[in-house]
Amino acid sequence: MVAFKPGLVFRIRRTTPEKFYIEACDDGSVDVLAIDRVSTEMTLTVRQDVPASAETRPICGLMGTIRLVAGMYLVVITKKRKVGDLLGHAVWKALDFDVISYKKTILHLTDNQMQDNKTFLSMINSMLHADGFYFATDYDLTHTLQRLANTSPEFQEMSLLERADQRFVWNGHLLREFIAQPELHMFVFPVVHGFIAVKSSCISGKVFEWSVISRRSCFRAGVRYYVRGIDSEGHAANYVETEQIVQYNGAKASFVQTRGSIPFYWSQRPNLRYKPKPQISKTVNHLDGFQRHFDSQIILYGRQVTLNLINQKGSEKPLELAFDNMVTNLGNSLIKYIAFDFHKECSHMRWHRLQILLDMVAEMQDDFGYFLVDADGKVLLNQEGTFRSNCMDCLDRTNVIQSLLARRSLQSQLQRMGVLHIGQRIEEQTDFEKMYKNAWADNADACAKQYAGTGALKTDFTRFSSADRP
Repeated sequence: MVAFKPGLVFRIRRTTPEKFYIEACDDGSVDVLAIDRVSTEMTLTVRQDVPASAETRPICGLMGTIRLVAGMYLVVITKKRKVGDLLGHAVWKALDFDVISYKKTILHLTDNQMQDNKTFLSMINSMLHADGFYFATDYDLTHTLQRLANTSPEFQEMSLLERADQRFVWNGHLLREFIAQPELHMFVFPVVHGFIAVKSSCISGKVFEWSVISRRSCFRAGVRYYVRGIDSEGHAANYVETEQIVQYNGAKASFVQTRGSIPFYWSQRPNLRYKPKPQISKTVNHLDGFQRHFDSQIILYGRQVTLNLINQKGSEKPLELAFDNMVTNLGNSLIKYIAFDFHKECSHMRWHRLQILLDMVAEMQDDFGYFLVDADGKVLLNQEGTFRSNCMDCLDRTNVIQSLLARRSLQSQLQRMGVLHIGQRIEEQTDFEKMYKNAWADNADACAKQYAGTGALKTDFTRFSSADRP
C-alpha cells in the first residue's frame, strides 16, 4: 500500500529521446517507472533495464502529467523542505517544480500554437509557484484523524492515491493517467494546498507535538473578487478545512473547523471602486445549491454552527440578511446560524469583545467536543459537529475567530491528556503561547496569499495580543 519510505529521493533518468525512467534512490525496490515519450505509455520495468548511458538528475516527486498544445508534459517536484514529522511521518513542503516536455522540439507547431503552448506553460508555472503545496509519501494528509480512525480495513489497504479525499488533491487532474494503473500508484502521491505547521512543544516539562493543517479545496478554486459564493454542486469558494492536532504520550487529539464563502450565488466582480458592491443573483434557485452545500457539510462533519462575521450594515448587510433567511427557510435543525458583526464589535481595537462570541458558542463547542484516541488506538471521543466560519473573504476575521476557538479546544485537550493541571491556562505558558499565535498568524498569511495575493490584515492581533485577551 505505502508508496515509499519518508524522505525518499527519486531520480529521473532521461535516456534516448524515447523514454523517461523514474526510480527511488534510497529504497530497496527494483521497480522503475518507464514513460514512453513517443507513445506516452507508462509501464513498470526494473533497474537492470535502464540504460547505463541515461542522463541522471534528482527529483523529489511526481506531480503527474498534463497534455498541452505541444503534447504531453511531465510535472515534477525538484526542491522540498521538511516541515516536520506528523505522527511519526515526514511532511514536506514542495518549493520548486519543473515541467518537462515529452517531445524534444516544438517545431511541429505553428506560430499561433507555439504562443498558446507558451501561455499555458506560463499559467501552469504560475500556479505551481503559488506558495503552499505539501505532501507526504507514507501518510494521508487529505483526511482528518477522525476520518482515518473510522475507516474499514479495505480502506487502509488502499494506496494514498485511491483513498484520498478528492476535495484536497490539488494534483488530481495531473494524476488521471496514473489512477487507471494501480501498479503505478507507488510512484505518486496526493499534493495538498494550504498550510501545515508541526511544532514540538513543552509545558511544565511535558513534551508534546502540536500541529495545524489547513487543506484548501480544489473545487471552485479561484481568487478573491473573481470567485465568490458557491457553484451548482454546492462547492464554496475559498473553502478550507483546518485541523489542529495534539500528540502526547501516544495519545492523539484533533479539532476541526471549516471556512468558506457565503454559500449561495453572489458575486463581487472588480471594477473601478476600491471595494466593489456585492451582487446577489436574482436568476437562480439559491436554496438548491445552499442545501447541497450543507448536506455535504453535515455528512462529513455532523452538526453545523455557521459563524457569519460580516458587517450588518452597508454593502454587506444584504448578504447577512440573505444568509439568515436561507438557513431559516431550509429548516434543518442540524444547522444553527449566528451573526456577529466583527468590525462593529471590535472597532477601536476592542479585541476583548471577541469574548462575547466565544461565550455565545461555548456550550455548543463543548457539546461538539473533539476527537481523542488513546495510546492503544482506542477512540475515546468523536467530534460531533463543526463551526463553519466566514467573513467576506474568509481570511482575516475568520482566522482570528478560528484561532480562538482552537485555543479553547486545546485548553480542554491538554487538560484531558495531562499536560495542563487544573487551573493552568494556555495563555500563561509564554513560550507555547508565542509559538501558537505565530503559527496561526502564519496560517492566516498563507491562506490570504493563496486567495487574495497578499498577507492577512489582522495578524497583529493574532501575533501580539496580550495574554489576558480572549
